[in-house]
Amino acid sequence: ALSGAFTPCSTFKPVVALAALKEGIVSPETKLRVWGRGGPRLNLTDALAHSNNMYFAKLGEMLGFQRVSVYAREFGLGERAGWNILGESPGFFPAAPPKEGGVGLLTSFGQDIEITPLQLASIVSAIANGGTMYYLQKPSTPQEIAQFEPLVRRHLDGFETFIPQVKQGMAAAVLYGTARSAFDADDPIFGKTGTCSENGARLGWFASYGGESQAQSKYVVVVLLRGGKMMFGPHAAEIAGKLYRDLHGHENLAVQQSSFVPAVASGAQR
Repeated sequence: ALSGAFTPCSTFKPVVALAALKEGIVSPETKLRVWGRGGPRLNLTDALAHSNNMYFAKLGEMLGFQRVSVYAREFGLGERAGWNILGESPGFFPAAPPKEGGVGLLTSFGQDIEITPLQLASIVSAIANGGTMYYLQKPSTPQEIAQFEPLVRRHLDGFETFIPQVKQGMAAAVLYGTARSAFDADDPIFGKTGTCSENGARLGWFASYGGESQAQSKYVVVVLLRGGKMMFGPHAAEIAGKLYRDLHGHENLAVQQSSFVPAVASGAQR
């Protein structure tokens, strides 16, 4: 989670979507043809929901590598996400597009990018809270937990209008897209899957958050699978869905018991 950096696969697509929206290249209503002449057209919500590679390759080509690079670095790629977390890797963002496939391969598959699960959690957190990137912290003692204070890393200015539009696509991914195995009827989950290969291994990602419509705690969950053919994004989403249900079930139990044993609801599990 901290020191390993991997190809993000399609989990890079929300950053590309935000870049294209802010640059005015597309709007949520814009439909791009995703196959040959006469083929279907997709809007941004459905492209995120179904993780359409052709759509995001086209966005990359329209943005150009230089603008993609600027936005990627604004969202923290290539720099550490944590605050004094021992052993954390900064990951890697390339200085040039892939030699084969160009910027379109980078914006559809994350080719040549290296990202840690912690960095991906930071990006999803900023989307979830509306545009503030915080340093991720790892309090490890009761005293550090008691003294915890958020540390702002940067404000992503100018994204306020566009983040809700990308959230809609992440919600659609769970409702009817590639991440529907994470669906939770009691608490909407917003997420993006990713599937690709790296150094002979299959990677399966799911980057997500939940709790937006609940009074309960809000969580970011990132799942990374690496190995054989069963390692793909929808399976990572399934694992995350089970984790969310366990988290919410534990919280509900804590609330039910809190009138009898106040310490149970102290939040130490979060």
